[in-house]
Amino acid sequence: MAPAGGSADRGDILYGLHAVREALKAGARPIQRVVVLRTDRQFHDVVRAAKSKHIPVHVEPPAAFDRLVPHGKHQGVIAFIAEKSYSSTDEILKRALVRGEPPFVIILDGVEDPHNLGAVLRTAEAAGVHGVFIPERRAVGLTSVVAKVSAGAIDHIPVGRVGNLTQLIAELKARGLWVYGVEPSAPDGYTTIDMTGPVALVLGGEGEGIRPGVLKACDGRIRIPMKGKVESLNVSAAVAVVLYEAVRQRGEQKLTSRPTES
Repeated sequence: MAPAGGSADRGDILYGLHAVREALKAGARPIQRVVVLRTDRQFHDVVRAAKSKHIPVHVEPPAAFDRLVPHGKHQGVIAFIAEKSYSSTDEILKRALVRGEPPFVIILDGVEDPHNLGAVLRTAEAAGVHGVFIPERRAVGLTSVVAKVSAGAIDHIPVGRVGNLTQLIAELKARGLWVYGVEPSAPDGYTTIDMTGPVALVLGGEGEGIRPGVLKACDGRIRIPMKGKVESLNVSAAVAVVLYEAVRQRGEQKLTSRPTES
C-alpha cells in the first residue's frame, strides 16, 4: 500500500468522501482502486460510481485506514489514484480561448503549506480561474493533503509548475496579460484595477510574501486594505478577496456587453 502523505512525483492516495466523489466524477486521473470501510448507504454512491467505471472496490478494516492516513480525516474512503499531471502555459491559456474568455490566472510564489494551496485551488476553481502556476522549488506540490483540502477542485483546474516565475511573467506579458502583485505595501487598492481583460494575479507564500525579483517583473502592485492591527491576510483568504472582485467585474462586463433587446 502507498504511504500516507503523498507526493507529486508518483501515484498517490486521495481520501475523504467528497474528494473521492469528485475524482470519480471528473475522470481526470486514472483511479487504480477504491478502498471503503463499508458498503452500506453512506458509501453506496462511491461504490456504485467506482464499479460503473470498472474500478476495483475493496473493504478494509479501520486499522488499514489509520495506517494509510495517520490522523487524517479519511471518512472511511480512500482512492489509489495516478498522479495529477502539471499543465503547460499553452494548455492553461487554451482553456480561456475555448471558453471565449480573457485569460485569468493565479501565480503563487512560495506557498509551502498544503492546506493553503488546497484552499487556493478550491477558491480559484469556484471563481472561474483558468489555471494556477506554482514554482518547482520552495513550494508544495500536488500532494494528497492538497487534494483533500481542495475538496475535489484539484481535478477541475489545471496547475502549471515552472522553474522560473520571472520568466513566466515575461511570457504572460508578451501574450497580452497584465500582471499584478498583491502585497501589503502597494500604493493602489485591489478594486482600482481593471480585471475584466487578460490578467494574472501574483500572491506570495507564508512569511516572505512575493520575492523582490518576482514583484519587480509585475506590471503593477495592488493591496487589500487592512483596517485592524494585523498587517496581512493568509494567502488563501487574500486569494478569495481578490478573485471575487474579478468575478464581480467580469460579471458586470458580461451584463453591460449584451445587445439590447428590440
